Amino acid sequence: MKQKPKKNDLIRVLFGIFAVILTVMAVVLFFGEKRESAEFAPPSFDPAAVADVPEVPEALGYISPWKEGMGYRFSVCGNVVMEDSAAIVYLTNPPENQVWIKLRVLDETGSTLGETGLIQPGEYVKDVMLSGNLPVGTTVRLKIMGYEPETYYSAGAVVINTAIGDMP
Repeated sequence: MKQKPKKNDLIRVLFGIFAVILTVMAVVLFFGEKRESAEFAPPSFDPAAVADVPEVPEALGYISPWKEGMGYRFSVCGNVVMEDSAAIVYLTNPPENQVWIKLRVLDETGSTLGETGLIQPGEYVKDVMLSGNLPVGTTVRLKIMGYEPETYYSAGAVVINTAIGDMP
């Protein structure tokens, strides 16, 4: 006749299995692959920034888009034109802002074609170097990002859809 396992024997077996599982988990956690989190590298200031208000040709569609609730103001060319591999943008950070801004030019897939460094209030940059000379009609997105000074916390971002235009 087959003997029924005793309750105490079953508890010991389950406890042994549980102990082995815990040991394996501890070993994996302790000796497993350690991944370092990426260090934040703050963007540098743009060496081409000019402390002034630019005189922009009217044909470049220099605009200052702003909606209630935005954390900062900026101005940029809506009609982006190329000079060799530089996109003429006249990105301007007005003196009344309390944030630093920068611009990233993206293609249709969201890949970065070029970007400025940080621009302080009261400064502008005329152009941004791109990875190549884009033909007229190429669709691009201008992503303007704001950063709180010293902490580099985001002050928000704005994306403007446009295309490379003809030189005026």
